[in-house]
Amino acid sequence: MTMHLVGPWMTTTKYNSKKKKTIVSQRELKAKAEHDKYLIKMGAHPSQRTAKNTSSGNTIPDYKAHQGTVSCSNKITGFAAKRHENQYTGDELAGIGTMHKSNMVPIRKDSNAAKEIASMRR
Repeated sequence: MTMHLVGPWMTTTKYNSKKKKTIVSQRELKAKAEHDKYLIKMGAHPSQRTAKNTSSGNTIPDYKAHQGTVSCSNKITGFAAKRHENQYTGDELAGIGTMHKSNMVPIRKDSNAAKEIASMRR
């Protein structure tokens, strides 16, 4: 399929940009009045709310007031004894063998792994 030029009827310009007047029905007016009555009863109507009681209870602390009163430390305390570190003595491994496509395998002294790796096809 090929690209074709589109005629002038295809446009992105809005011709109906005027906002239509909204007609509020009696049912909507009644529902809004009932809702306002409920909000007044609960104490949450916008006319009842002031700046004093709109806070969520959480405030940001004033850090400048307490600046310099608390001393900080760079000491890090341990919670447990130091772990025993294992150290390799050098008497277990004979070396490292290469199997299929540079797959490195440890070779132990007490096994025949070196002979097996050497006899594998390449």
